[in-house]
Amino acid sequence: MARVSGKVAIVTGAAMGLGRATAQLLAREGAKVALTDINEKEGTAAANEIAAKRGDTLFLRHDVSREAEWVEVIKRTAERWGALNILVNNAGLGIAGNAEDMRIEDWRRLMAVNLDGVFLGTKHAIRAMKHTGGGSIINLSSIEGLVGDPNLAAYNASKGGVRLFTKSAALYCAKANYNIRVNSIHPGYIWTPMVNTYLQEEGDVEAGRRELDKLHPLGHVGEPDDIAYGVLYLASDESKFMTGSELVIDGGYTAQ
Repeated sequence: MARVSGKVAIVTGAAMGLGRATAQLLAREGAKVALTDINEKEGTAAANEIAAKRGDTLFLRHDVSREAEWVEVIKRTAERWGALNILVNNAGLGIAGNAEDMRIEDWRRLMAVNLDGVFLGTKHAIRAMKHTGGGSIINLSSIEGLVGDPNLAAYNASKGGVRLFTKSAALYCAKANYNIRVNSIHPGYIWTPMVNTYLQEEGDVEAGRRELDKLHPLGHVGEPDDIAYGVLYLASDESKFMTGSELVIDGGYTAQ
């Protein structure tokens, strides 16, 4: 298979979880992939794993909340492969907290990654893609960008912001005739290190996973590849008539 053959992609938060699975799948389907993350050890290991099987890849340390680092990441990717065709804004942070008790410091830290990072990535990807024929920007939102949770105030706000920012950016690119599509993906609970850490903080991982399974009509949480295949579709030309849309992959969570 070669659904994104010849395309150049950046995947943020690619050291583990959804980002790692996405980078692996895009590479398997023919893309050249730059993996970025603040976790240098796991990010380098992920890039080396891809390189051993698929060839050309790149890892870059990257704090998505810093604009100068976005400029450098996109510059180095373009210097390596000549263009940028796909951006997957996957890097994210989860901090529990309700609207009454959450600390402003935690709110701002989460927004800097989850919302500022998506804005900055989209901004600089547009500037790169519009000169090389266009591309696809895929922003990872969440079911928590569609429905509320009493104990995820900042996360809800950030992911809801990603959802509507995506629509704004999509309309802007379409009206500017840039041939750049911008879509969001809304996963249900996926078994990743982030979810595992959240359950550890709550106390009992196994009991917590059973409770999460029950929330999904299909009877279980998802796996990283469930989301990676959605990214692959939006990254490929198969989705050429999709922009400003939401791809919900949630085991039926939001159908209830």
